[in-house]
Amino acid sequence: MNASASDPADKHCTPCQAGAPPLNEARIQALLGALAGWGRQNGGIGKTFRFRDYHETLAFVNATAWISHRENHHPELTVGYNQCAVHYVTHAVGGLSENDFICAAKIDRLFAP
Repeated sequence: MNASASDPADKHCTPCQAGAPPLNEARIQALLGALAGWGRQNGGIGKTFRFRDYHETLAFVNATAWISHRENHHPELTVGYNQCAVHYVTHAVGGLSENDFICAAKIDRLFAP
């Protein structure tokens, strides 16, 4: 994905108010279409990243934790020897918010050449 003014990876998360509406399906599909390998999972979005070994996996987990801390938006991570599954959902809105897509794009950017 090329960086641009509309690139979610160039944006920052904003606090969500409890009870605010989640994104509608048309917006979800538009944002999901810009993310390679991400799909709908359990009311949110998810992707599994694969690595050569445990060391690379944990390096990815730490980078993801750093992004999450900076954006104050945290995924569920499932970590294995050579893979990490990342799942985003915004509990405050009971579904997906733009924050989920911003963080997913930032994680994908870790692998940009």
